[in-house]
Amino acid sequence: MWGSSTDTGRVRTLNEDALLAYPPIFLVADGMGGHEAGDVASRIVVDEFSLLVGRPFVGIEDVHECFSRAAARLRETLGTRSGGATVAGAAIAMYDDAAYWLVFNIGDSRVYRVSGGELEQVSVDHSVVQELMDAGEIDQEHASVHVDRHVVTRALETDSTPEPDYWMIPAGAHDRLLICSDGLTDELDDEKIHVGLTLIGDPQEAAESLVHAAVAAGGRDNVTAVVVDVATIWHGLSSDERTHSYDDDELPSTDPLAEWDEQTHGATRPRPRTVPA
Repeated sequence: MWGSSTDTGRVRTLNEDALLAYPPIFLVADGMGGHEAGDVASRIVVDEFSLLVGRPFVGIEDVHECFSRAAARLRETLGTRSGGATVAGAAIAMYDDAAYWLVFNIGDSRVYRVSGGELEQVSVDHSVVQELMDAGEIDQEHASVHVDRHVVTRALETDSTPEPDYWMIPAGAHDRLLICSDGLTDELDDEKIHVGLTLIGDPQEAAESLVHAAVAAGGRDNVTAVVVDVATIWHGLSSDERTHSYDDDELPSTDPLAEWDEQTHGATRPRPRTVPA
Protein backbone atom coordinates (compact mmCIF):
# COMPACT_ATOMS: atom_id res chain seq x y z
CA MET A 1 0.00 0.00 0.00
CA TRP A 2 1.51 3.31 -1.00
CA GLY A 3 0.91 6.99 -1.63
CA SER A 4 2.74 9.83 -3.34
CA SER A 5 2.70 13.61 -3.63
CA THR A 6 4.72 16.31 -5.36
CA ASP A 7 4.66 20.11 -5.41
CA THR A 8 6.57 22.78 -7.32
CA GLY A 9 7.05 24.75 -4.12
CA ARG A 10 6.90 28.49 -3.51
CA VAL A 11 10.00 29.61 -5.39
CA ARG A 12 10.51 27.46 -8.48
CA THR A 13 8.35 27.88 -11.58
CA LEU A 14 9.05 24.38 -12.89
CA ASN A 15 8.77 21.03 -11.12
CA GLU A 16 11.89 19.08 -12.03
CA ASP A 17 10.98 16.21 -9.69
CA ALA A 18 9.41 13.02 -11.01
CA LEU A 19 8.26 9.91 -9.21
CA LEU A 20 7.34 6.31 -9.85
CA ALA A 21 5.19 4.42 -7.36
CA TYR A 22 3.93 1.04 -8.45
CA PRO A 23 5.16 -2.41 -7.40
CA PRO A 24 7.81 -3.56 -7.46
CA ILE A 25 9.51 -0.15 -7.82
CA PHE A 26 9.19 3.09 -5.87
CA LEU A 27 11.48 6.02 -6.62
CA VAL A 28 11.97 9.78 -6.72
CA ALA A 29 14.15 11.52 -9.32
CA ASP A 30 15.18 15.14 -8.73
CA GLY A 31 16.23 16.75 -11.99
CA MET A 32 19.17 19.12 -12.32
CA GLY A 33 19.67 21.65 -15.09
CA GLY A 34 16.39 23.53 -15.42
CA HIS A 35 13.86 23.50 -18.24
CA GLU A 36 14.54 20.96 -21.01
CA ALA A 37 17.35 19.46 -18.93
CA GLY A 38 16.41 18.73 -15.31
CA ASP A 39 12.76 17.96 -15.98
CA VAL A 40 13.72 15.88 -19.01
CA ALA A 41 16.33 13.97 -17.01
CA SER A 42 13.97 13.06 -14.16
CA ARG A 43 11.32 11.86 -16.57
CA ILE A 44 13.84 9.74 -18.48
CA VAL A 45 14.67 8.03 -15.18
CA VAL A 46 11.01 7.30 -14.50
CA ASP A 47 10.51 6.09 -18.07
CA GLU A 48 13.36 3.58 -17.87
CA PHE A 49 12.47 2.29 -14.40
CA SER A 50 8.82 1.91 -15.38
CA LEU A 51 9.88 -1.09 -17.48
CA LEU A 52 10.13 -2.98 -14.18
CA VAL A 53 6.50 -2.34 -13.25
CA GLY A 54 4.37 -5.47 -13.05
CA ARG A 55 7.11 -7.88 -12.01
CA PRO A 56 6.64 -9.60 -8.64
CA PHE A 57 10.18 -8.63 -7.62
CA VAL A 58 13.47 -7.45 -9.14
CA GLY A 59 17.19 -7.94 -8.60
CA ILE A 60 20.14 -5.59 -8.30
CA GLU A 61 21.09 -6.30 -11.90
CA ASP A 62 17.66 -5.13 -13.09
CA VAL A 63 17.94 -1.84 -11.24
CA HIS A 64 21.52 -1.25 -12.34
CA GLU A 65 20.52 -1.82 -15.96
CA CYS A 66 17.84 0.87 -15.60
CA PHE A 67 20.49 3.32 -14.42
CA SER A 68 22.70 2.43 -17.39
CA ARG A 69 19.89 2.86 -19.91
CA ALA A 70 18.85 6.15 -18.36
CA ALA A 71 22.42 7.46 -18.56
CA ALA A 72 22.66 6.49 -22.22
CA ARG A 73 19.36 8.23 -23.01
CA LEU A 74 20.50 11.35 -21.15
CA ARG A 75 23.60 11.56 -23.32
CA GLU A 76 21.56 10.98 -26.46
CA THR A 77 18.79 13.43 -25.56
CA LEU A 78 20.70 16.28 -23.95
CA GLY A 79 23.90 16.07 -25.96
CA THR A 80 26.34 18.73 -24.76
CA ARG A 81 23.79 20.40 -22.48
CA SER A 82 24.44 19.97 -18.79
CA GLY A 83 21.72 18.05 -17.01
CA GLY A 84 21.02 15.10 -14.81
CA ALA A 85 19.16 13.85 -11.77
CA THR A 86 19.59 12.51 -8.28
CA VAL A 87 17.67 9.28 -7.75
CA ALA A 88 16.56 7.40 -4.66
CA GLY A 89 14.22 4.45 -4.38
CA ALA A 90 13.35 1.02 -3.12
CA ALA A 91 12.31 -2.13 -4.94
CA ILE A 92 10.73 -5.38 -3.81
CA ALA A 93 13.43 -8.02 -3.95
CA MET A 94 13.75 -11.69 -3.09
CA TYR A 95 16.75 -13.58 -1.85
CA ASP A 96 16.88 -17.13 -0.56
CA ASP A 97 13.05 -17.25 -0.42
CA ALA A 98 12.88 -14.19 1.83
CA ALA A 99 11.58 -10.68 1.22
CA TYR A 100 14.00 -7.76 1.06
CA TRP A 101 13.95 -4.09 0.28
CA LEU A 102 16.50 -3.27 -2.39
CA VAL A 103 17.27 0.38 -1.60
CA PHE A 104 19.29 2.47 -4.05
CA ASN A 105 20.43 6.05 -4.40
CA ILE A 106 22.71 8.40 -6.25
CA GLY A 107 22.89 12.00 -5.07
CA ASP A 108 21.04 13.53 -2.12
CA SER A 109 17.49 12.32 -2.55
CA ARG A 110 16.80 9.97 0.35
CA VAL A 111 15.18 6.78 1.61
CA TYR A 112 14.02 6.53 5.22
CA ARG A 113 12.56 3.58 7.08
CA VAL A 114 10.30 3.50 10.12
CA SER A 115 10.68 0.15 11.88
CA GLY A 116 9.60 -0.58 15.42
CA GLY A 117 8.48 3.04 15.71
CA GLU A 118 12.00 4.35 15.05
CA LEU A 119 13.06 6.46 12.06
CA GLU A 120 16.35 5.75 10.31
CA GLN A 121 17.87 7.13 7.15
CA VAL A 122 18.79 4.13 5.03
CA SER A 123 20.47 5.88 2.11
CA VAL A 124 23.64 7.94 2.50
CA ASP A 125 23.88 11.28 0.68
CA HIS A 126 26.47 11.77 -2.00
CA SER A 127 27.20 15.37 -1.06
CA VAL A 128 29.93 17.67 0.14
CA VAL A 129 28.33 18.11 3.57
CA GLN A 130 27.98 14.35 4.02
CA GLU A 131 31.70 13.95 3.37
CA LEU A 132 32.43 16.71 5.88
CA MET A 133 30.18 14.99 8.44
CA ASP A 134 31.84 11.63 7.79
CA ALA A 135 35.22 13.28 8.40
CA GLY A 136 33.98 14.75 11.68
CA GLU A 137 34.50 18.33 10.50
CA ILE A 138 30.86 19.42 10.92
CA ASP A 139 27.78 18.10 12.71
CA GLN A 140 24.17 17.79 11.56
CA GLU A 141 23.27 21.26 12.82
CA HIS A 142 26.01 22.91 10.78
CA ALA A 143 25.30 20.71 7.76
CA SER A 144 21.76 22.05 7.50
CA VAL A 145 23.04 25.61 6.96
CA HIS A 146 26.37 24.91 5.22
CA VAL A 147 27.01 26.99 2.11
CA ASP A 148 27.69 23.82 0.07
CA ARG A 149 24.73 21.81 1.39
CA HIS A 150 23.25 21.47 -2.10
CA VAL A 151 26.47 20.39 -3.82
CA VAL A 152 26.30 16.70 -4.74
CA THR A 153 29.35 14.56 -5.39
CA ARG A 154 27.50 11.94 -7.45
CA ALA A 155 24.49 12.08 -9.75
CA LEU A 156 23.06 10.53 -12.89
CA GLU A 157 24.56 12.85 -15.51
CA THR A 158 25.37 13.09 -19.19
CA ASP A 159 29.14 13.13 -18.68
CA SER A 160 29.73 10.28 -16.25
CA THR A 161 29.02 6.62 -15.62
CA PRO A 162 26.31 6.19 -12.96
CA GLU A 163 27.60 4.89 -9.62
CA PRO A 164 24.58 4.32 -7.39
CA ASP A 165 24.86 2.68 -4.00
CA TYR A 166 22.71 -0.29 -3.03
CA TRP A 167 21.47 -1.71 0.24
CA MET A 168 19.61 -4.97 0.79
CA ILE A 169 17.60 -4.85 4.01
CA PRO A 170 15.13 -7.44 5.28
CA ALA A 171 11.52 -6.38 4.78
CA GLY A 172 10.04 -6.06 8.24
CA ALA A 173 6.38 -6.98 8.46
CA HIS A 174 5.43 -3.51 9.69
CA ASP A 175 7.98 -1.34 7.87
CA ARG A 176 7.09 2.01 6.38
CA LEU A 177 9.41 3.64 3.84
CA LEU A 178 9.71 7.27 2.81
CA ILE A 179 11.42 8.16 -0.46
CA CYS A 180 11.85 11.88 -0.98
CA SER A 181 13.69 14.66 -2.77
CA ASP A 182 15.90 17.11 -0.88
CA GLY A 183 13.17 19.71 -1.16
CA LEU A 184 11.46 17.89 1.69
CA THR A 185 14.48 17.28 3.91
CA ASP A 186 15.69 20.88 3.46
CA GLU A 187 12.50 22.08 5.14
CA LEU A 188 11.66 19.32 7.63
CA ASP A 189 13.98 17.84 10.23
CA ASP A 190 13.93 14.18 11.23
CA GLU A 191 11.59 14.82 14.16
CA LYS A 192 8.91 16.32 11.93
CA ILE A 193 9.35 13.58 9.34
CA HIS A 194 9.01 10.95 12.07
CA VAL A 195 5.79 12.52 13.35
CA GLY A 196 4.31 12.64 9.86
CA LEU A 197 5.13 9.01 9.19
CA THR A 198 3.97 7.60 12.51
CA LEU A 199 0.83 9.60 13.27
CA ILE A 200 -0.85 9.34 9.87
CA GLY A 201 -1.97 5.81 9.03
CA ASP A 202 -2.88 6.16 5.36
CA PRO A 203 0.26 6.37 3.18
CA GLN A 204 -1.36 8.73 0.66
CA GLU A 205 -2.38 11.11 3.43
CA ALA A 206 1.08 10.82 4.98
CA ALA A 207 2.79 11.72 1.69
CA GLU A 208 0.48 14.66 1.10
CA SER A 209 0.90 15.91 4.67
CA LEU A 210 4.69 15.82 4.52
CA VAL A 211 4.80 17.66 1.20
CA HIS A 212 2.31 20.25 2.44
CA ALA A 213 4.37 20.79 5.59
CA ALA A 214 7.58 21.26 3.57
CA VAL A 215 5.92 23.82 1.30
CA ALA A 216 4.43 25.63 4.30
CA ALA A 217 7.87 25.71 5.96
CA GLY A 218 9.38 27.55 3.00
CA GLY A 219 9.02 25.48 -0.14
CA ARG A 220 12.30 26.76 -1.58
CA ASP A 221 12.63 23.76 -3.88
CA ASN A 222 10.39 21.20 -5.54
CA VAL A 223 9.09 18.74 -2.95
CA THR A 224 8.26 15.08 -3.59
CA ALA A 225 7.46 12.18 -1.28
CA VAL A 226 6.52 8.52 -1.74
CA VAL A 227 5.34 6.56 1.32
CA VAL A 228 5.19 2.76 1.16
CA ASP A 229 3.80 0.32 3.72
CA VAL A 230 5.34 -3.11 3.41
CA ALA A 231 2.64 -5.11 5.16
CA THR A 232 0.10 -5.10 2.35
CA ILE A 233 2.35 -5.13 -0.70
CA TRP A 234 2.53 -8.91 -0.66
CA HIS A 235 -1.25 -9.30 -0.86
CA GLY A 236 -1.03 -8.67 -4.60
CA LEU A 237 1.31 -11.58 -5.24
CA SER A 238 0.15 -15.03 -6.24
CA SER A 239 0.49 -17.87 -3.76
CA ASP A 240 3.54 -19.16 -5.63
CA GLU A 241 5.23 -15.76 -5.50
CA ARG A 242 4.28 -14.89 -1.94
CA THR A 243 6.74 -15.53 0.86
CA HIS A 244 7.22 -14.32 4.38
CA SER A 245 8.58 -10.92 5.24
CA TYR A 246 10.82 -10.70 8.26
CA ASP A 247 9.45 -10.14 11.71
CA ASP A 248 11.39 -7.57 13.68
CA ASP A 249 13.46 -10.18 15.53
CA GLU A 250 14.49 -12.19 12.46
CA LEU A 251 17.87 -11.78 10.82
CA PRO A 252 19.05 -12.94 7.39
CA SER A 253 21.72 -15.62 7.43
CA THR A 254 23.55 -14.25 4.39
CA ASP A 255 24.37 -10.91 2.79
CA PRO A 256 22.99 -10.91 -0.78
CA LEU A 257 24.40 -7.48 -1.59
CA ALA A 258 27.92 -8.52 -0.67
CA GLU A 259 27.60 -11.66 -2.78
CA TRP A 260 26.29 -9.70 -5.79
CA ASP A 261 28.98 -7.04 -5.48
CA GLU A 262 31.74 -9.64 -5.21
CA GLN A 263 30.47 -11.63 -8.18
CA THR A 264 29.87 -8.57 -10.36
CA HIS A 265 32.73 -6.26 -9.49
CA GLY A 266 35.25 -8.35 -7.58
CA ALA A 267 37.76 -6.17 -5.78
CA THR A 268 37.65 -3.34 -8.32
CA ARG A 269 34.67 -1.48 -6.84
CA PRO A 270 34.33 -0.28 -3.24
CA ARG A 271 31.53 -2.14 -1.54
CA PRO A 272 28.66 0.16 -0.55
CA ARG A 273 27.65 0.42 3.07
CA THR A 274 24.88 -1.86 4.20
CA VAL A 275 22.31 -1.21 6.89
CA PRO A 276 22.11 -3.77 9.69
CA ALA A 277 18.74 -5.41 10.20
